[in-house]
Amino acid sequence: MKTYFQYPFLIGMIFLFAYLIYLYVRWYTKLSKYDKVRFRKFWGTKKVWKAIYDSINDGLLHASIFKKNPVLGYMHMSLAFGWFLLIVIGHLEVVVAKGGLNFPFYYAIFFRYFEPVHATTIAKIFAAVMDFLLLFILVGVALAITKRFYKKIFGMKHTTKLKPLDKIALYSLWAIFPLRLFAESCSAAVYHNGSFLTNTTGAWLGNIANSPVIYQSSWWLYSFALCFFFIALPFSRYMHIPTEIYYIFLRNAGIKTKKTWESYAQIQLYSCSRCGVCLDACQLYDAGISDVQSVYFLQFIRNKEDAEKPLFGCLICGRCQVECPVHLNLNDLRTALRIKASKPLTFSYSYTQKPEQQSADTIYFAGCMTHLTPGIKKSMAKIFDYVGEKVWFMDEDKSICCGRPLMLAGQYDSAAQLIEKNTELIKASGAKNLILSCPYCYKVFKEDYMLPDINIKFHANYIKELIDQKKLPESKLNITAIYHDPCELGRGMNIYQEPRDVIEHYSHRIPLQKSKDKDRAICCGAGLGGINLTGDAKNIMTHNAMTYFDKFNPDVLVTACPLCKKTFVRDRRIEVLDIAELVVKAIEQPNEIKALPHREKSYAIT
Repeated sequence: MKTYFQYPFLIGMIFLFAYLIYLYVRWYTKLSKYDKVRFRKFWGTKKVWKAIYDSINDGLLHASIFKKNPVLGYMHMSLAFGWFLLIVIGHLEVVVAKGGLNFPFYYAIFFRYFEPVHATTIAKIFAAVMDFLLLFILVGVALAITKRFYKKIFGMKHTTKLKPLDKIALYSLWAIFPLRLFAESCSAAVYHNGSFLTNTTGAWLGNIANSPVIYQSSWWLYSFALCFFFIALPFSRYMHIPTEIYYIFLRNAGIKTKKTWESYAQIQLYSCSRCGVCLDACQLYDAGISDVQSVYFLQFIRNKEDAEKPLFGCLICGRCQVECPVHLNLNDLRTALRIKASKPLTFSYSYTQKPEQQSADTIYFAGCMTHLTPGIKKSMAKIFDYVGEKVWFMDEDKSICCGRPLMLAGQYDSAAQLIEKNTELIKASGAKNLILSCPYCYKVFKEDYMLPDINIKFHANYIKELIDQKKLPESKLNITAIYHDPCELGRGMNIYQEPRDVIEHYSHRIPLQKSKDKDRAICCGAGLGGINLTGDAKNIMTHNAMTYFDKFNPDVLVTACPLCKKTFVRDRRIEVLDIAELVVKAIEQPNEIKALPHREKSYAIT
């Protein structure tokens, strides 16, 4: 008998495949020549297996989400992995039933219609497996519907806002599997070709399923649901399903986000699932700002909407990037687009005077924020004197910025001028070591300066080396200290342990979290990335952060960033020290630590 209900499915599938091929080819052709070479060479390496593993782990199993939220992880996994298995095993079922591969693609999708009689044992086994997979997915659909309307059940404070095409795709997706159950249950009621789920549902439907109109309509509805989903998918949040795999392979090939907005950035844009996991990580929600988060930034860019506020209203603290289950380079994407969106400054830095050139083995570059917190610079000078280190204070006077603030503002050309001037001075000095006490300076010197012959050290790491070399005293202060991880230092440069080691050497440190959660440390609220943020919003974040630290009742709050220190001292609830100031305090006021009765409990949060 001639059938037509499969045509909506075929139309949607053909459209989707054609559109994806067009995008894939377009994205590849727009990669740089260097990236194309890397991607081609990648296929002959062992990294391919890593990409396959990541595709399964992140794209199908959603392991990253599962670790953070098992219920949410199951929801995503059931829809992705469950549907994948339904397709694969469904086609295997047809191969066994037909005795080969001579069948159209759509045959497996509507198998219960085209093969109504299943009398063999193997057919019954396949029917049971397919029913189980369908039930597995339906539970996920039920969870997805529940999450949309009752997010707090999942432990989430926020969920993403949907656009019209998102809603079409979402409701179509929700409809696909209940409609498949309905169609296959009708078939089971008429031909008894189902298993525990479809037979039970078919029996419940009773005489309704025997109606030819109802029976045929059930398959038409199922086909149309698939069609609507496939056509809406490329223009909705669900475009991440086919794009994420592409991104994973490019990422494993070693391709990185550039300072310019290019093809690889575009691929990441489409790889965002808008799952909303990043939303609860954003401290700006507590400050009343709910439209600048990364998920909305990417959504606005993709939809070609006005994105100035989400683009420049983010602190670029990196908390959302840590939570992203797709591992998108969200901070780099913002920076690249800021560069694209910003108008270049018309002036140059030719007017700046060079400081008097000095020859030195070691250079100390304080940076703008350290100059605004002079206690840090003075403490570093005392440490250098104590260990007998001869150091050139490069930016003591006639100094210029490292360039990082300009880069965060999108002014890459102006930042490049500063980088060039500083690079010239450093190379001319003949120095072997460059020490920095500002994480912003450290990050830009490590990533954007071309100084291959210079050992670039952050001051906490340098101090830790001095301790290991027994060049600093063993004395401890009779105080409890709590440590704040600066965003640019921790999440930005993966420096976590050295500051903690230094603090434990000179004080009684209060642990805040398990080691695996260090990259989720809170932001002080004053990050240089928040160009359009109001002072009120930043103050709320600072207040909330200090409230969090204060509940541990520390004697001092220690940080390793001059901007963080300058921000926190305004609160006045806790004494705030830079890690260098703590060291100098211990050098000048040695006092062996004693048991403190009110601090004997464990401070670790589990």
